[in-house]
Amino acid sequence: MNSSSSLPTLRVFLVEDTISIRKRMAAHFATIKGVQIVGVAEEPLPALDGIERTSADLVVMDLHLTGGTGMELLRGLAQSRSPVITIVLTNHSDNGFRQACLANGAQYFFDKTSEFDLACNTIRQITHERCTRGLHYPGAHHV
Repeated sequence: MNSSSSLPTLRVFLVEDTISIRKRMAAHFATIKGVQIVGVAEEPLPALDGIERTSADLVVMDLHLTGGTGMELLRGLAQSRSPVITIVLTNHSDNGFRQACLANGAQYFFDKTSEFDLACNTIRQITHERCTRGLHYPGAHHV
């Protein structure tokens, strides 16, 4: 978990039901300067609890989860009192899923296979924005 004490840390929570993918994502995201992986989950309800408990700033989530769906998690996050940036990173990336996720509160949506690097760059950008402008985040949706 790479974070510098002189920079604000972007607290990232991962929600992915495939352990090997979750571990790879955590290892990759943790190499981004200013990012700290604060928790992981594979189900919507434990994810909501963990996101709140860790005061996560950003959630990276899949749509297919054990015991539920990413759409349930998005709806739960929309009702949460704590604002969190949400990145959907999934293999279910057709336009219908993309539009549904954005309509339900996701700020960003990426195909896990073809846009993983773009998702990483977005996390870098958000971290950079946090470092240069405090708690203000870029608000553009990736479509």
